Amino acid sequence: MGTNDQTRSLPRGLRLVAAAGAAALTLTAGLATPLDPAPRQARAAGDGKVLTVAVAQSVDSLSPFLAVRLLSTSIHRLMYEYLTNYDPKDNHAIPGLATKWESSPDKLTWTYTIRSNSKWSDGKQATAQDAAWTFNKMMTDDGAATANGSYVGNFKKVTAPSPTELVIELKKPQATMTSLDVPIVPKHVWEKVSDFSEFNNDKSFPVVGNGPFTLTDYKADSYVRLEANKGFWRGTPKFDEVVFRYYKDQDAAVSALRKGEVSFVAGSPSLTPAQAASLEGADDIQVNDAPGRRFYALATNPGAKAKNGKKFGDGHPSLLDQRVRNALFMAVDREAIIEKVFQGHAVEGEGYIPPRFPQYHWKPSPDQKLAYDPAEAARLLDQAGYKKNGDGKRVGKDGKPISYRVLCHATDPNDKAVGKYLQEWWGKLGIGVQLNCLDNVTDPWLAGKYDLAFDGWSVNPDPDFVMSIHTCGALPATPEDTGATDNFICDKKYDELYARQLAEYDPAKRADIVQQMESRLYDLGYMNVMAYPNAVEAYRTDQIKSITTMPAKAGNIYGQDGYWSWWSAVPADSGGSSDNALSTGVVVAIVAGVVILAGLGGFAAMRRRATAEERE
Repeated sequence: MGTNDQTRSLPRGLRLVAAAGAAALTLTAGLATPLDPAPRQARAAGDGKVLTVAVAQSVDSLSPFLAVRLLSTSIHRLMYEYLTNYDPKDNHAIPGLATKWESSPDKLTWTYTIRSNSKWSDGKQATAQDAAWTFNKMMTDDGAATANGSYVGNFKKVTAPSPTELVIELKKPQATMTSLDVPIVPKHVWEKVSDFSEFNNDKSFPVVGNGPFTLTDYKADSYVRLEANKGFWRGTPKFDEVVFRYYKDQDAAVSALRKGEVSFVAGSPSLTPAQAASLEGADDIQVNDAPGRRFYALATNPGAKAKNGKKFGDGHPSLLDQRVRNALFMAVDREAIIEKVFQGHAVEGEGYIPPRFPQYHWKPSPDQKLAYDPAEAARLLDQAGYKKNGDGKRVGKDGKPISYRVLCHATDPNDKAVGKYLQEWWGKLGIGVQLNCLDNVTDPWLAGKYDLAFDGWSVNPDPDFVMSIHTCGALPATPEDTGATDNFICDKKYDELYARQLAEYDPAKRADIVQQMESRLYDLGYMNVMAYPNAVEAYRTDQIKSITTMPAKAGNIYGQDGYWSWWSAVPADSGGSSDNALSTGVVVAIVAGVVILAGLGGFAAMRRRATAEERE
């Protein structure tokens, strides 16, 4: 659902923070079965070919109504069709479950033609009724709206006049109608579910779907196994199985790639510079270093609260002052982070949306930019009333020295490295930093029990979702509930801009409004983007003959806005070219020019914290 693989509303136990995302996540692919503890090389054709992807993130839920982590949403893209997909060459909308779509002159009624050649894996026909049921369930059940509810909040009515016709009526124009990143599920299976907030879709296999792969087995914090759907309308995948295997230790995953025990590794979600350098020039290994679709940020607790007005959590009160938030960011040397942590395999952070999406990417003006300036940071803190005592420590209004708790992901080396720099930089300001590096950052994040946290999301070609998670409407209904919010931001001016962009169909005008939203977020200082990490990953050329990057030129393999990489992958011993070539001609072997790198830095990700996302 959205990495968008970014992320959407999630239930309290499902949300994940990612400095890498809304959570860090990584994938490695290799040829091994999940039930066999000893990974092995690709098997003979008669035995089936298995592509194993090593991941550094666990599944939050296999329910497409709940999942927000990048790994989970990536798996759902393999299991279920969406109404539309994104062209792997340039991200424009292309047919998915819908073969075509059109709107009424007033843009309030959208009609989709549902393809007649898509079947569920149990043999039943996929129809417009399945799509209508999916959307209606999200519109009427809070549990079903957990991950993707923002897409249907403006829906007035959804009907299916026939098996091949879906009609969506809107309350007001909505610019995301060709990018509804919502997995369509089979009505005849899911209508039996009684509690969507609790059902995780992980007890009965195979799971009925209509995507390029069918989920056949799963073990929490261990593996996810999917088999090729031979009846997939776009064509049968070349690998018989795709297995996502969890590695808590990223070095172990890289070692497995080097030994030929896995075929692909992406890291958490990227390889570190040292790991990438160690693979450069290795026999039968190709390193891919491409501009990423993620951002790496510091999220500040703005004072956790619910829609009902009740506050909760224990964020430091000094962070409610914008001057303090801006001062902290001005004491972060982003150039040093790019050079020393990512070792050049990232771009300095500015706006909320990475430069990979140029129409939406925003940069602050020279007068607006919070450039690295420790002296000015100290002046702002003094101005805000947080001055140093005789011991050189900044003290709060309560007279106690200020020390911030910073949530970080224990599996993400970037969090730890940047955290050490924060201790140094903020220490010079007289502020203490306590790094809380945890395997599970979700619980304290959802409870609002943090001061700052490493955050990050995977951004979709359409930015709506990643912008929606900072609206007042994304807050949890009560402190006991879980909303779609990333870190409890609620600003009326931002909300007004969000509503305007959602209703604006003119691409240039909408992009301008989105950039105004980014400017507002930047000034508020609750989300400070430090870097846009490259997607750094590697695969074995003696096991994978060709695979699709997205975008086609200098794109990533793992965490795509679609299923192109795993659907298109051709085994090295296949003996021929893929007959699943994309119509756009972008199923390509990743060539050396697409990247060999010497040391990369990666960032982590998730669709939603670990954020998706983050998701997406």
